[in-house]
Amino acid sequence: MIKYFYRNLQSPKVTELDKSKRGVWIHSENPSQREIDTLTSKFKLEIGHIEDALDEDEMPRLEREGKQSYIFVRYPFQTSDGDMDTAPLLVVIDDDNVLTVSQRPLKSVERFTRGKDAVVTTQRTKLLLLILADISQAYDNSIRITSRKIKQIRTRLRNQKLTNQDLIDFVILEDELNEFLASLLPNNATLRRLLAGRHISLFEADQDIVEDLLLINDQSIEAIRANLRSIDNIRNAHTAISSNNLNKTITFLTLATIMVALPNVFFGMYGMNVSLPFQQAHWVFIALIGINLTLISIIMGFAKKKNLI
Repeated sequence: MIKYFYRNLQSPKVTELDKSKRGVWIHSENPSQREIDTLTSKFKLEIGHIEDALDEDEMPRLEREGKQSYIFVRYPFQTSDGDMDTAPLLVVIDDDNVLTVSQRPLKSVERFTRGKDAVVTTQRTKLLLLILADISQAYDNSIRITSRKIKQIRTRLRNQKLTNQDLIDFVILEDELNEFLASLLPNNATLRRLLAGRHISLFEADQDIVEDLLLINDQSIEAIRANLRSIDNIRNAHTAISSNNLNKTITFLTLATIMVALPNVFFGMYGMNVSLPFQQAHWVFIALIGINLTLISIIMGFAKKKNLI
C-alpha cells in the first residue's frame, strides 16, 4: 500500500492525492514487491534500505545516500494477543519529500492526517521530528501501562495471592521491557547523530526538539530499568516467601509426625503380649495419656521458643 498525503501552510486539512508531487508525505505500509519497485524507481531510493525496513529485526541507524537521508527507528505496537512489541520504521527525507516505510500499521499516519493534529507535509524536517516525537510518546505510554501491571501484581504479592499466571505475566512483561530497552538505546544513538546536523540541517528550534526527545527517551530508559528491578525484586521476594512457607509446612508436618508417633510408642508397648509394670492397674491408661500430653506440651513449648511454629 502506498499513500500520498499533502498539506501546505494555506491548506485547511491534509489531502490524500493519487500521485506524488513536491512537498508530499509518501507512506508505504507492508509494500509488495511491485510497490517496492515503484518506490525505488520513482524516488530513486536504495532498494537495500527499503528491504531493511521490512526486516523485523532491523535496528535503528542513520544513513546518507546522496541527497537522501535514511533514518531507521523502532516503534512500539500491540500484537493481536495483547502483548507489546516493536517494529522498524524507515523515514526517508530529501529536498522534495518525506517518505515512510513500515511493515505494520503506524498510528502516526492516522493521527497526523486527521483532525487537529494534521501536519503540514511541506515542512519536511518538522514532520520528521513530529513522527519521532510520537514514537517517543508511544514508548512512554506503553511503559506506563506496563508499570501499572507490575504494581497490580506487587499488590497481590503483598496479600500473598500471587498465582502462577502472575509469574507467567512477569516473564512476558520482562520480555517486553527488554525489547523496549533494546530499541530505545539505538533510537537515542540515532537522535544524537541527527543532532550533529551532518545528515539533516536543523534550526535551533529543531535542535531543541531533538534534545527534548533525547531527554524523554532517557527518562523512558530509566523507567524501564526501574521496572526490571521491580520485577526482579518481586520475583526474589516471592521465592523467599515460598521457601519460608515450605519450611514452615515441613516443620509443622514433622511436629505432627512426632505427636502422632509418641502415643503409639507407649500404647504399642502396653499392647504387646508380655508382662509390663502396672499393666493391671486401672489408672495406667490415664497415666499414659498424661505422660503423652506432657511430652507433647514440652515439644510444643520448645518449638515456639525456637520460632519453629
